[in-house]
Amino acid sequence: MPRDHFSHVTCWVFDLDHTLYPPSASLFGQIEDLMTGYIQTYLDIPRAEADALRHRYWQDHGTTLRGMIDRHGMEPGAFLDHVHKVDLSMLTPDPQLADHIAALPGRRVVFTNSPEGYAHDVLAARGLTGVFDAVYGTETTQYHAKPARRAFDHVIAVEEIAPHTAAMFEDDPRNLIVPHDLGMRTVHVAPRAEQAPHIHHHTDDLTGFLGTLLA
Repeated sequence: MPRDHFSHVTCWVFDLDHTLYPPSASLFGQIEDLMTGYIQTYLDIPRAEADALRHRYWQDHGTTLRGMIDRHGMEPGAFLDHVHKVDLSMLTPDPQLADHIAALPGRRVVFTNSPEGYAHDVLAARGLTGVFDAVYGTETTQYHAKPARRAFDHVIAVEEIAPHTAAMFEDDPRNLIVPHDLGMRTVHVAPRAEQAPHIHHHTDDLTGFLGTLLA
């Protein structure tokens, strides 16, 4: 039973986008479009080139923002404000998910590469306000991003997390490598399973999965 594999967990760490809401909400399509437009204007390049840079920097730097900072010295504030002004109407509250997270024993935190203001807006739209003990956005990690070890180290230090007593829930498999190596229990939350040594569990239904841990 999955429940037996989490009996030692006292800190529950959740990614935000595509983890605490389903990918079908399509928020990231909006964000990616806004990113491409911002890069196009900022660098004065064709849109196709800007879109290619957006994706390449995400691959190479963890986030497009980190790539723009490292490669072009971009100030992050205006970029984050612009690209996270999205329509959240596709998100709906999930009372059962809220109940399950609130029932998890120990501390419950959100750790996202998105900014904290946006994270709180998403949590509110999902009916998850007040469920978590802390929310850590990209500002917390000084704009260093998962999957980089230094991003995890910062949150672990602030939270005083003992990794061997923690679990990480995340939609992007590469962002589970460091948690696994640190000794955390890892859960891949995505429509399709990916087999990899650093993934302990997979689910396409976070609410249902958490229910099995509480049964």
